[in-house]
Amino acid sequence: MSDATNSPSGDRAATSLRPSSPVAERVQALLAPIVATAEVELLDVEWTGGTLRVVIDHPDGVTTDNLAAVNRLISPILDQHDPVPGRYTLEVSSPGVERPLRRPDHYRRALGETIVVKTVPGVEPRRIKGALRSVTDDDATIDLTVDAVEIDGVELAEPEERTVHLADVTSARTVFDWGPSPKPGKGRKKPGTGKQKKGPGPKPGTATASVDERNEVGDE
Repeated sequence: MSDATNSPSGDRAATSLRPSSPVAERVQALLAPIVATAEVELLDVEWTGGTLRVVIDHPDGVTTDNLAAVNRLISPILDQHDPVPGRYTLEVSSPGVERPLRRPDHYRRALGETIVVKTVPGVEPRRIKGALRSVTDDDATIDLTVDAVEIDGVELAEPEERTVHLADVTSARTVFDWGPSPKPGKGRKKPGTGKQKKGPGPKPGTATASVDERNEVGDE
């Protein structure tokens, strides 16, 4: 039994980083070839707290039509194969401007981007921020090479190359550069002064869609 929603991409995707669960792995294997027929990619599946979140991506960005189409496509498949125990909420969303990195293919997609990597206790440094330069797979371990610009919260004068074993990573995400902060002393203009400007458009990589609530009874 599930309630389905099409949801905007959100920052919580970038912070809710957990190892893939057996449920998520089953759903990933089931839906990947089906989602591909909608000309989008199944980027990730999350199963947390009674919510099944299906993250899709497209080279030109994800639209609300993409979200709605995938929702309609996968809902009957999930009902038929019943890979998720009990009642749950289904969300279909885009990855957002800051994406979680869980699998090796996620890191390969992020080559050249700025990422933040957090390591398991006992591995130093605990937090590295920098440009991901390479992902090396020697069949035994997968290593990430990062041109670090910040280590454990301290900015470096010059980038340093750091290599991290993927097995030592507890969480990772891409980082979007929001640009410089406003200069001090730049107050807001008084109402009615200056030219009006149109508000900013959607953030890169985000998409929203209307909510489609379902309340279907599946096989017990």
